[in-house]
Amino acid sequence: MTGPVAIALSGGIDSLAAACLLKNQAKEVFGLHFITGFEKPGDPGPTQIQALFQPLDIPVQVVDLKAPFRKTVVDYFAVAYQNGETPNPCLVCNPSIKFGVLLQKAIQLGATRLATGHYARVEKGASGRYRLLKGVDGGKDQSYFLARLTREQLARACFPLGSWTKDQVRALAAEKGLAPVTRSESQDVCFVRESSYADFLVQTVGMEPRPGEIVDTQGRRVGTHQGLHRYTVGQRRGINCPASRPYYVIRIDARHNRLVVGFKEERFTSRCRVRDVNWIADPPDGPLAVDTRIRYRHQAAASTVIPDERGGAAVRFEQPQSSVTPGQGAVFYREEEVIGGGWIA
Repeated sequence: MTGPVAIALSGGIDSLAAACLLKNQAKEVFGLHFITGFEKPGDPGPTQIQALFQPLDIPVQVVDLKAPFRKTVVDYFAVAYQNGETPNPCLVCNPSIKFGVLLQKAIQLGATRLATGHYARVEKGASGRYRLLKGVDGGKDQSYFLARLTREQLARACFPLGSWTKDQVRALAAEKGLAPVTRSESQDVCFVRESSYADFLVQTVGMEPRPGEIVDTQGRRVGTHQGLHRYTVGQRRGINCPASRPYYVIRIDARHNRLVVGFKEERFTSRCRVRDVNWIADPPDGPLAVDTRIRYRHQAAASTVIPDERGGAAVRFEQPQSSVTPGQGAVFYREEEVIGGGWIA
């Protein structure tokens, strides 16, 4: 797909390096810096971003996405916690904001594709279908966060850093004299300014903490929690209930406002259910052997995925997995390729 290319720019080293590489590949490149309304003190402003990319001869337009970002990402984040789930905002932001409203803005401005600084690859197969692949840097691979992009969005996506390692990116920046205005690595929850997610939910979103019971897996009351939004499955810290061994969060029962805790071995399960699966590869018509990643830093585990008629799937792991968490993404891989992903139910 030829024509002008837009690139989403944050001012970090990854977007700088991606823009530099893209400028060497494409004749026409322009930048888009979007405003979420949740920028933190010290984050680069639009004027800094525009000045930063001027030496690369990349004009930058500022796009105000405060309203859709609040409605689509932040409200989702709050509702997930209210429902006793642990959200993953990047899995929502990428298809809805970056490759949703921002991509549409790029197209309106004449771009044929939108580039980002993700460490992932997209390739067009012999059949004409676009494939999402892991980045070559295993430590930085971000294909997990892109698993909910549609085929149509992948056809418009460009990831210049997909075949680069982080060390190579740093070397390129040093060679070209690229100096990012922000030196911190991107975080999973970029919009949380407060010291913790719990503080954000109370102070910014206005969630009212509701104390309730802490019970063990046998239903015995062992303590009191100060709000389920303070916990996630697998968590150990903050439970503060005396026992012969440390307690871990096993389940969050939002319906009854109860926190269910247990011992380390009780965190493991051999199966889970996944809802609203986005298939990038052709959907299987029966059980399929895959490797399933149940959170970003999880080592994808050998498993069998069995699609159902409701757009979801059952996942059976060859070996029990720890802390399978409702609300997180379950992403299915075949070797280097992402074949789909949904939400752990």
